[in-house]
Amino acid sequence: MRRNVLPGLHLSLGITLFYVGLIVVLPLAALVFKAASLGPAEYWSIVSSPRALASYKVTALSALVATLFNLVFGLALAWVLTRYRFPGRRIVDAMVDLPFALPTAVAGISLTALFSNNGWFGSVLSEAGLKVAYTPIGIMIAMCFTSLPFIVRTVQPVLEDLDPALEEAAQSLGGSDWTIFRKVILPLLTPALLAGLSLSFARSLGEFGAIIFIAGNQPMSTEITALLIFIRLEEYDYQAAAAIASVLLLTAFAMLAVTNWLQSRALRYTVKG
Repeated sequence: MRRNVLPGLHLSLGITLFYVGLIVVLPLAALVFKAASLGPAEYWSIVSSPRALASYKVTALSALVATLFNLVFGLALAWVLTRYRFPGRRIVDAMVDLPFALPTAVAGISLTALFSNNGWFGSVLSEAGLKVAYTPIGIMIAMCFTSLPFIVRTVQPVLEDLDPALEEAAQSLGGSDWTIFRKVILPLLTPALLAGLSLSFARSLGEFGAIIFIAGNQPMSTEITALLIFIRLEEYDYQAAAAIASVLLLTAFAMLAVTNWLQSRALRYTVKG
């Protein structure tokens, strides 16, 4: 009699599917059904209203800038934590996970206190003519703070598992540091980078607590889509809230589909190389 590799597979699979259906599928289905209860004309009128379009623009552009910043800074931070040993390294490594443990509202209040005109950083920046709090820049900073760990924690394990022999072989062939990074290390990191980028961007799209305190929440200017959804819920306009939320949902699904496609291409390229 052939035994299953995982004992109790049917039971564990049933529990897993029940959990996924209850926690993930059911809320998403409720959102879709609520948005679908609107007629096409009414749905389009809600999701394409000037205020909604402005919130999409603010949210998407801020998330894009934050993700690109985290790509550079997160990769550098993961590189330093992996390749170097220095005093306080474990403290820095632990602080990377701080946005996961810190309530987002607390993060938003802290960032607002730091970057307001009379804050530690904000007072210096305001003297230089740069205002951060209650501007799109503040939104980007809040998104950077909350989504940075996704880049670091997806890239760091891959860097730790890289075979040093690959770099040594490239060095023996006369490759410069930049050439080795670009042609040897970066292709191996690409799937992990894409995964981290998609998670970071998705987190930025849906972030709420860390942003509302520092954004200023001015319609058509610094109002993010998540806040607009919350406002519609406070007005008991559940259909409008579901319609606007469905736009974020479709955006996230499209982004994940593109990311998975790019990851598969990167993996095939790495295997062939």
